[in-house]
Amino acid sequence: MANNLLIFPLLIPLVAAVIQIFARNHVAVQRIIGAIAVLANIGIAVWLVATVQMHGIQILPMGGWAAPYGIVFVADMFAALLVLTTSILGAVCLFYAFASIGEEREKYHFYPFFQFLLVGVYGSFLTGDLFNLFVCFEVMLISSYALIVLGGTRLQLRETLKYILINIISSSFFVASLAYLYGATGTLNMAHLSQRVAEVGQTGILSVIAFLFLIVFSLKAGMFLFFWLPGSYAAPPSVITAIFAGLLTKVGLYAILRTFTLIFYHDTGFLYTLIGWMGIATMILGVIGAVAYRDVNKILVYNVVAGVGLIGFGLATANTAGMEGAIFYMLHDMILKALLFLLAGIMIGAAGTSKLTQMSGLIKRIPATGWMLFVAGLALAGVPPLSGFAGKLLIVQGGMERGWYAMTLISLAASLLMLYSIMRIFMLGFWGKDRPLADERKELSDDIYQEWAAEEGHPDLLPDDRDELLDYRWSSFHPKRLVGAASVLFVLVIVIGLGSGWVYTYVAEAASVLENPAVYIQAVLGGGR
Repeated sequence: MANNLLIFPLLIPLVAAVIQIFARNHVAVQRIIGAIAVLANIGIAVWLVATVQMHGIQILPMGGWAAPYGIVFVADMFAALLVLTTSILGAVCLFYAFASIGEEREKYHFYPFFQFLLVGVYGSFLTGDLFNLFVCFEVMLISSYALIVLGGTRLQLRETLKYILINIISSSFFVASLAYLYGATGTLNMAHLSQRVAEVGQTGILSVIAFLFLIVFSLKAGMFLFFWLPGSYAAPPSVITAIFAGLLTKVGLYAILRTFTLIFYHDTGFLYTLIGWMGIATMILGVIGAVAYRDVNKILVYNVVAGVGLIGFGLATANTAGMEGAIFYMLHDMILKALLFLLAGIMIGAAGTSKLTQMSGLIKRIPATGWMLFVAGLALAGVPPLSGFAGKLLIVQGGMERGWYAMTLISLAASLLMLYSIMRIFMLGFWGKDRPLADERKELSDDIYQEWAAEEGHPDLLPDDRDELLDYRWSSFHPKRLVGAASVLFVLVIVIGLGSGWVYTYVAEAASVLENPAVYIQAVLGGGR
């Protein structure tokens, strides 16, 4: 069904970003415009999910050109759920940024770049054309380049160079893959591609092209090819890392799920098995990194990597349970990983460092943050009745049905190590001896603080590099407001877990379209051409 309102999730943040650019010298105006935009998009996203449930897949042929001749936006239940989750994350992270990002970054277009990034994410989820997917990827990535370097610290500059380089390479591969695919099929509309590939069979050159797309999207998602991710995601402030962890890797995963269920779904042998092994390897390497590091940001980043692997494993099972589990866990993972980084930002802001060896006793100062982190760790491991349980259970069921018993057991073991890594943050960061909060340290001279550290018998409490100790501007650091923003995601983790049966009805509908490409094709092409 054609629906002009489908463009609004992209149009609202785009208009907001343009207005914010013209209001460069009025930070308060930028905040108000941003807040209105993200709240409006939540309303649009709720309407979109309800409309798809009642009336089926919604489409919008841009310029009145019907598919496959023109660019079309498509909202099935999978895309609608991702748009809704993105809208909630965008709103929470924006309000968190109001209290943490600092005036210096606000003056240099933080808010417009934030909105442009959302434009790219929404467009990636809603587009029905592969070339338009590339365009939306680039809008998202260009915005992320600016956000990751905003602030200009030495670490940010170094990691930005690596981040830009790897994404330029992956984007080049993306364009090349599109050219090969268009040369082989004569179209880039996803529904039309599904028809064409089904007609000729996924053999020979099409299998090679599918493998190229897997490399491209795996680079962007951080599935196995994640060597660029830990350093890049640990460099910017916590609120930026939260939006990256919650959205950017999931756009790459969405692209894998969409293309390998709609276009390249004929080879469930080699390619799906390869995706399964890539997912398992990603989980193993991710949890190894999470256990090995003693830095809060690095531990959480490697947990992001492990989560990507689990979702990829769910897709690779190629059965209903695995597909439903991948979708359910992906929605949970978007919310939970953003929550973890927001909580980490409060910890780092209070302790003045991200190193676990230099923080302890925070439970008396920021108790709500500590207990939310504890519950979030349980949700990460899939402990019932929290949000991670249903998705993980379905993925395990899918793995067993596929006959991948060893890989399924590995995924369960990886979940336990994820839990261990978060519990270690909780134990080392929130318990033990009280240490002065970071803002208290700022009020102490180096000599007095050094004397205090020596008396406590902890000379390691002084950071090696005090110039890069804090990433926050303390005049705008408001722990209570930060906890309030993070609490929204925390409540969602509990509500989704307790209402998993209700959420499952939407997830099952999303999975049914992925498993039956004919439904998508019928909605977009109206019977085919």
